[in-house]
Amino acid sequence: MIPVDVVGIRLELPSNQPVLILRDQEQPRYLALWIGDNEAKAITLLLTNTRSQRPLTHELMSNVIAALGDKLVSVTVTELIEGTYYATLNFASSDSVSARPSDAVALALQTGAPVFVSREVIDEAGIDVIEDDEANDTDELEAFRAFLDEINPEDFS
Repeated sequence: MIPVDVVGIRLELPSNQPVLILRDQEQPRYLALWIGDNEAKAITLLLTNTRSQRPLTHELMSNVIAALGDKLVSVTVTELIEGTYYATLNFASSDSVSARPSDAVALALQTGAPVFVSREVIDEAGIDVIEDDEANDTDELEAFRAFLDEINPEDFS
């Protein structure tokens, strides 16, 4: 499993479809996952430390997990099948539950659990970014954003 950072949400143009961006912690590559508007809003709220007036689904799930005496220890994007990503929620009790990657990432951000991607998925769908010794993270992210402006979900099928 490859540890990843949640970089953020971008909008794919011209459709304005939200894209969740994950960055490989081991190599200079990214994984782009097209997600729904509600999930994108939830993840954005979490990334900006913005609280909602009422509990959102990921907050509810976090509370339910704690009330049941368990703990989310990690989430993993496990598979890519016919253009659809799959994930698992991994608990301290050794149980795992299947989830959409967007929901899994939101829950991981809510609970502070690490996010992983299977090597097979990131090798198949990861986007390599050529490192420049003089480039900083901002330059790298801008180059990736320019790349995102030119791609479509079908490019990953």
